[in-house]
Amino acid sequence: MDYYGLMVQSHRFRATLVTAALVASAATGLAQSPPEQERKNPQSSESSASSAELGAELFYEIFLGELTTQSGDPGAGYALMLEAARRSGESALYRRAADIALQARSGEYALAAARAWKEAQPDSREANRYTLQILIALNRIEETPELLRQELAQMPNASRAAALSAIPQLYGRAGDKALAARVVEQGLSAELLHPATGPVAWTSLGRMRLAAGDKGGALEAARRALALDSANEGATLLLLELMEEGVAEAETSVTAQLARNSAPDLRTAYARVLLGQQRYAAAREQLETVTRDKPDQKEAWLALATLQLQDNRLPEAEKSLQRFIELTSAASMDPDIQQRGLTQAYLLYAQISEKKKDYAAAESWLARIDKPEELLSAQRRRASLLAHQGKLEQARALLRALPGNTPDQIRTKLQAEVQLLQEMRLFKEALSIQAELVAQAPDDNELVYDQAMLAEKSGDLPLMEQLLKQLIARQPDYHHAYNALGYSLAERGIRLEEARGLIGKALEYAPNDPFITDSLGWVEFRLGNRAEAVRLLSNAFKSRPDAEIAAHLGEVLWTSGDRERAAEVWREGLRLNPDNETLQETLKRLGAKP
Repeated sequence: MDYYGLMVQSHRFRATLVTAALVASAATGLAQSPPEQERKNPQSSESSASSAELGAELFYEIFLGELTTQSGDPGAGYALMLEAARRSGESALYRRAADIALQARSGEYALAAARAWKEAQPDSREANRYTLQILIALNRIEETPELLRQELAQMPNASRAAALSAIPQLYGRAGDKALAARVVEQGLSAELLHPATGPVAWTSLGRMRLAAGDKGGALEAARRALALDSANEGATLLLLELMEEGVAEAETSVTAQLARNSAPDLRTAYARVLLGQQRYAAAREQLETVTRDKPDQKEAWLALATLQLQDNRLPEAEKSLQRFIELTSAASMDPDIQQRGLTQAYLLYAQISEKKKDYAAAESWLARIDKPEELLSAQRRRASLLAHQGKLEQARALLRALPGNTPDQIRTKLQAEVQLLQEMRLFKEALSIQAELVAQAPDDNELVYDQAMLAEKSGDLPLMEQLLKQLIARQPDYHHAYNALGYSLAERGIRLEEARGLIGKALEYAPNDPFITDSLGWVEFRLGNRAEAVRLLSNAFKSRPDAEIAAHLGEVLWTSGDRERAAEVWREGLRLNPDNETLQETLKRLGAKP
């Protein structure tokens, strides 16, 4: 080999030599024998020679293990390294053997090295942790409870709460989520009973139960956590997640928590959940409380402005936006996050100006948005401005001219155009563009569902029915399709028994969905079962105050002779959404003035 080749090889193995020297440092110590000991023991020289021989042999074994691993034979490298670990008892060598196996994607060999390490050093926290993590990675969850217990027992008290909070993430890739939750419950048996660790342990267990689909178990865990610590925010956040999952009982605990602990962050989080459930009046009440109690809470002002705009309370929305912009502009924060917040405010200001028909002011707000990633939002609003000024073709051209020619970018532009056409109530044109979207991704069920809904609004009921039946055949648990088809039949007063069956099927897949319950109430009304209709619709409205549900409940009450209560329900519906088409049509058809 020439000099250059030797130098390349030297550089190639320099890291290997250094690594081997470091992990063998303890092994070379075996060759050292104190001179004083030699003088006192005439046989010490023989012992020293033996230690020196072992040290040299161990160093060679480590070096050869690294060399063979780097040369493409990790199996041989692993065997040599594990043998060196067993000879020396060094943690670094057991760890290295396990790492070699992991890098070679051999989980079973990595587990063998970790278990050998733990057997040699049963009290080693690192050996225990390695074994635990490898077993979880291999999906051998049932073998981990005792390892988890040991890991927590050996952990410093200051770190235990953080470790307990991280357990759902640690077991996050487990294939059998229910098994993982049961195993963790076994592993946390001591922690769950301890007053100091119980709240966070119960919260982590609750998150694992929720991941396994055990909502009732998750609710119980959150309540157990709060019984130990009534101010535990983690448990309250878990309750909010359960609310998002449709667990109505969770809200009782959330409101009780807020009565005891009115922390603005928790109240804002609660408001976000209410917004997601379209319970706008309740969300606005929470946000008004937050902005009153903590006027420097930026996010609350922005969310409140959005609701005020939706309620057409434009002067109040402008004041909230002004406050948000003042706080955001003065805050020390990441510039990108700051700019995103301001962009949202500018877009809302543009909408306010558009509602006031001050199109010049709307355009001036949009002109403040100059970040490329925010261009789509700004152009959508510009398109809306043009459309409301009778310049629809210019508006559509503006959207189509947006930059980007990848499939995802084209899809985004077409969706923006569909949204614009729906806003202008041009449903047939929107249906045509939606057909382009479906042609691009014919297997996308959400796109097909949207196409069916546009077909209904366009008056093409046979197409709507065809598309929904196609969806049901393709995805039998797609409950939205069952509900939409059943409701459409009920609304037209045809095939009512079939409609009831379809809606009942939807409820099997989404038993707590208030909008599906509303559909069932409506079909019962069409079948002449008014008492059952009132019961179902009242439950739906209680679960989700919504203008459309209010329209249906009010009509059933009105035709049943309870006109005072009907007017009360309609007034609440108008307060929630004064522009709701179903509610406005119902009032006009019945000649009612709530």
